[in-house]
Amino acid sequence: MNYADHGFLRVAAVAPQLVLANPEANARNIVTHLQSLAESSVAVALFPELCLTGYSCEDLFLSSDLQRLTRTALASVASQCHGIVAVVGAPWRLNDGRLLNCAVVIADGSIQGVVPKSALPNYGEFYEHRWFASGADVHEKIDHEADTLISTRQVFQIGGAGVGIELCEDLWAPRHPGTEHALAGAEVILNLSASNELVAKAEYRRSLVEMASARGICGYLYASSGALESTKDIVFGGHLLAAENGALLAENERFALTAQTLITEFDIQRLRHDRIQNTTFAGTVRPGNYQHRSITASPAELSSLHRRIEARPFVPPDEDQFNARAQEILNIQSTGLARRQLAAKNTTLTIGISGGLDSTLALLVCLDAADKLGRAHDTIQAITMPGPGTSEHTLASARALCRAAGVSLKEIPIAAAVTQHLKDLEHTDNSDVVFENTQARERTQILFNYANKTAGIVVGTGDLSELALGWCTYNADHMANYNVNAGVPKTMVAYLVRWYARHRTGPELAAVLDRVLDTPISPELIAPEEGEISQETESIIGPYELHDFFLYHTVRHGSGVRKVFALACQAFAGSYPEAEIGRWLKVFIQRFYTQQFKRTTLPPGPKVGSVSLSPRGDWRMPDEASVEQLLAELDELLETGR
Repeated sequence: MNYADHGFLRVAAVAPQLVLANPEANARNIVTHLQSLAESSVAVALFPELCLTGYSCEDLFLSSDLQRLTRTALASVASQCHGIVAVVGAPWRLNDGRLLNCAVVIADGSIQGVVPKSALPNYGEFYEHRWFASGADVHEKIDHEADTLISTRQVFQIGGAGVGIELCEDLWAPRHPGTEHALAGAEVILNLSASNELVAKAEYRRSLVEMASARGICGYLYASSGALESTKDIVFGGHLLAAENGALLAENERFALTAQTLITEFDIQRLRHDRIQNTTFAGTVRPGNYQHRSITASPAELSSLHRRIEARPFVPPDEDQFNARAQEILNIQSTGLARRQLAAKNTTLTIGISGGLDSTLALLVCLDAADKLGRAHDTIQAITMPGPGTSEHTLASARALCRAAGVSLKEIPIAAAVTQHLKDLEHTDNSDVVFENTQARERTQILFNYANKTAGIVVGTGDLSELALGWCTYNADHMANYNVNAGVPKTMVAYLVRWYARHRTGPELAAVLDRVLDTPISPELIAPEEGEISQETESIIGPYELHDFFLYHTVRHGSGVRKVFALACQAFAGSYPEAEIGRWLKVFIQRFYTQQFKRTTLPPGPKVGSVSLSPRGDWRMPDEASVEQLLAELDELLETGR
């Protein structure tokens, strides 16, 4: 499996060992890094600002000796740079006498371009105007015979990706060149920096990099000078950062006295999808007078990725972040429901309680909505409707849940109604889809009619994952007046219920929530065996953690089936064999395409994350879209591995 085929570009940020004012020694160190990184299939290696001399050389920058030795060192690096693109920092003197602080792009044994720094800090501890001129208006050949430019307005095509460059303060400026680069076609921005360390500065620097990657919908790689710079007045930490469209991919530990390297990959296909999807980015006026220079480089084969592919992309891996996210989601859900109640001018909420995860979360949302409106919890009417497939375990959970939550529970058995309905249909098979759907539709009929009786609205409970798979009965649990879980995937439902049990309630309700969490996911439409649940959803359609992964990458990033499979194999390595991942991916694709007709007629519900399947908002596709070619492609992939 070659991840380069799926749009991944491997990059490295390096804070090398530094010998101040010794370009020859620094060139040797850089070449050593380049040789190692090329063996690791790195396409682009980024080094800090003025790394050939050291950023803190001060008045030595004016020395003709240092300038001469720097040019010799650049030639030395170029002569040994093959199979990788190096971006190094060096002072560069123009023929008109100006000295510029530059990034030098080196590949295939020669200099491919020079990018000068535009914004020169001259405040606080910085005084770059003493030595350097701004290169913002420079746009010329580096010599009369070559077509290689020294200019800020350049995009380098490397391994199929557009790459732009800015230097340190350029990022901190009100209008930084990286934005122009991105609009001109750069999908990756490189920043050579020499940012010293102050209390809380790292957090601010990190946020700048994240926001620059978000604003430009790009990958952003940042390499800052290490701790071997002069510490006469300030200290450097060698901060290395990589971010992609607002998300931090990787970061190193600062303040090392040894060389530091950060290797990761940018997902160029993902960035292109997000740019196409974002009409604001697509509609922004593009800058003119940009040079696009192709650097001959075939993407190296990547058999694995350094970047982490989260197995549960909807759930933040950091506990503190998840705590904030959980409260935010519940606020979105409950505020949407409360506003819906005000519009309907109703007095009650009617909700079906099964004793399972989804209806449990929906009930918790109802409690919060009632609190927002200052209404008593007895305005929530919970109804449980045991039928032929209901187990004693879930029925007991439904009762205990409502009792602990202080909500009135009404029990309306549906077995007799189902039997009569099937008799009217002259249907005798108690194991087919007619038998199952009859129960689901009987329950929905009861909920809507009871809501009419009490001037209420029916609260839907089905989650985003079920909607993606069409794992709901059309015009039954598929329908509600307002579905509070429509934007919440199954993996997140479990985390939210667990979080509520730990942070929002007392021991009695927490114990019931834990009981629900320990219950197998089931529609309970087939009769129990010896009182136990006989119909487990994940044994029929596959693990929800896989389906949520497939859903996220298919909808959020527009990934094709081959790429989704490759990413899943990396994310779930050691948890699922590749053949099993492929099997359930085929189920997902089949159901996602063929069940769109259910999503086309969905009731309203709040969007809570970046993935939504609302037919009025984020996801619109024809009910009749063909899936045969994708299934055939998956079959070929699973059979041949290609």
